[in-house]
Amino acid sequence: MARFEGIDFYDIDSLLSEEERMVRDTIRAWVEDRLMPIIGDAYINRTFPRELIPEMGELGVLGANLPEKYGCAGLNNVAYGIIMQELERGDSGIRSFVSVQGALVMYPIFAFGSEEHRTEWLPKLATGEAIGCFGLTEPDYGSNPAGMITTAKKTDSGWLLNGTKMWITNGSMADVAVVWAQTGETGDVKGIRGFVVPTNTPGFSARDQKGKLSLLASDTSELLMQDVELPDSAMMPESTVGLKAPLMCLTQARYGIAWGAVGAAMACFDEALSYAKQRVMFDTTIAGKQIQQVRLADMLTSITQGQLLTYHLGRKKDDGTMTPQQVSLAKRANCDMATDIAREARRLLGANGILAEYHSMRHMANLESVYTYEGTHDIHSLILGQAVTGVSAF
Repeated sequence: MARFEGIDFYDIDSLLSEEERMVRDTIRAWVEDRLMPIIGDAYINRTFPRELIPEMGELGVLGANLPEKYGCAGLNNVAYGIIMQELERGDSGIRSFVSVQGALVMYPIFAFGSEEHRTEWLPKLATGEAIGCFGLTEPDYGSNPAGMITTAKKTDSGWLLNGTKMWITNGSMADVAVVWAQTGETGDVKGIRGFVVPTNTPGFSARDQKGKLSLLASDTSELLMQDVELPDSAMMPESTVGLKAPLMCLTQARYGIAWGAVGAAMACFDEALSYAKQRVMFDTTIAGKQIQQVRLADMLTSITQGQLLTYHLGRKKDDGTMTPQQVSLAKRANCDMATDIAREARRLLGANGILAEYHSMRHMANLESVYTYEGTHDIHSLILGQAVTGVSAF
């Protein structure tokens, strides 16, 4: 079945630079040639295709919008967003790996770490030689990170880290973790700070999250820290005191998710359209049936709206005028849109839609996680409500 036929009803392609189009075409071809032949089996077998990590490093997708000085591609944010879109056309779990590596590990090390942190970790993370994870969410504190109970207590020689983190992408295979903990310092939200923690430090361990029904081709883990001794240099010096720094990291990740969700929706539309043109029922293809044409028209409209939203958001990010609330709107809108489209595509495929050789049901299950993580749909609703009313409902 043909894939990636190209959905650009409003000719957004004409707004992209030559470099941005080249990035899109390169990543799209890699996804088609290298990821799609194996992603179905990886999903069924609940394994992340680690053999692709060096290739992703060679492609420059890891921390793609960070400076070349540290071995990164130095792309603009629209090109970065396009990478997220094309990776999630393949699978949300692959985009999640890249998002976490870039937006939640490399970005905080770059923005808040010391120069020693940057030179030690960023080049290795950019090539995929090292893998990182981000430890903020805890078992009882997801949407309310201020309530975290993980602690970093000052000692004569550094810090002593204790606590548990939950729903950590890349956790079981990570070489380094960016961990946020309460330090007891005075300041906003009881003194939350960020630490760069090599995962081979004694007392640090990770275990796979069992029982998932979504993101099956993704490494999702629980981090356990029991008397993890860290030097003073482990604390990121620019991480400030409070939640500002980790929330800035989440803004970076949410930006990429807004693009990625569009990619998943595009993949489902591609599949539904191709199938409708081939599937014969009552002596004609179902593409000629009114009910399916309405379904496809609704998909096309929603995807086009999502494409315009992310494109404009990316240009605002590049010119420095993007706000976190605008990112919340895009993440909320596009994840909602993509979950609806994946469901409708699965329904158009009929019984075949539940088979792994098709992709819409895999996207549908994955997107239920994307809808929830990096700020649930409802939390982003409250962020927008506060933005327009000036009143917090948290």
